[in-house]
Amino acid sequence: MPNLLVKPNGTQGRVTHVTPESAGWTYVGFDMHRVKAGDRISALTGDREVCLVWISGKSATTVDEKPIGVLGERMSPFEGAPHALYVPAGSEWQVKALTDLELAVCSAPSGGDHKTKLIPPGTHPQFIRGKGANVRHVTNIMPEDDNSAHSLLVVEVITPSGNTSSYPSHKHDQDDLPNESLLEETYYHRLNPPQGFAFQRVYTDDRSLDEAMAVEDGDVTLVPKGYHPCATIHGYDLYYLNVMAGPKRVWKFHNAPEHEWLLKA
Repeated sequence: MPNLLVKPNGTQGRVTHVTPESAGWTYVGFDMHRVKAGDRISALTGDREVCLVWISGKSATTVDEKPIGVLGERMSPFEGAPHALYVPAGSEWQVKALTDLELAVCSAPSGGDHKTKLIPPGTHPQFIRGKGANVRHVTNIMPEDDNSAHSLLVVEVITPSGNTSSYPSHKHDQDDLPNESLLEETYYHRLNPPQGFAFQRVYTDDRSLDEAMAVEDGDVTLVPKGYHPCATIHGYDLYYLNVMAGPKRVWKFHNAPEHEWLLKA
């Protein structure tokens, strides 16, 4: 199995490149671009659908040479909701950075007749999940009920310092609806302040997979199967961008039974 912890490759350009082939799975792809003002990024979607997420910075954006406008607003992922853009298969997108820019490219197999769609800040309001030291702030970008994609599910989460997230431990690795859906998942992690770190564990019931990782600013973790909780440390907030995809665009998870009591506490 590939290493579940993917470190950025440098500080400029395409610093992260996760493909189904490199991850050893079927559906999810994830790229992170970091460029300077004036630089351009472009790509063909081919037979995949794409969700672009402006992690920080602004750019002039086109799809198939048609102007979409200036997208991006925040200068940090900890400064409010993102701009995002859905780009269907068979398209070419291009951005010209107007400031230093961090752009996430989330991709999955395409299908259907979905159209280019702008997802501005506030499309899906932020909400709080959990309580006590398990509170986190969730902003859906492409949730399952928006019917705007064939495979992709995309969401941002901010977990305050000292809190846990993706917890109580849950998994979604069985194609067994309505009980559980099969979804591969990537986590793109950021820390505030950036010199911090957090922890993530990916494990299965039989512990045939059981990997605990210290994640730093800019790291990506892969969740091919199993439970995948995160934990922050005091003084550092954790942001992550989740990309999920599988045979059906449904997020139906199974809680680890030994920790489910926490949901009633």
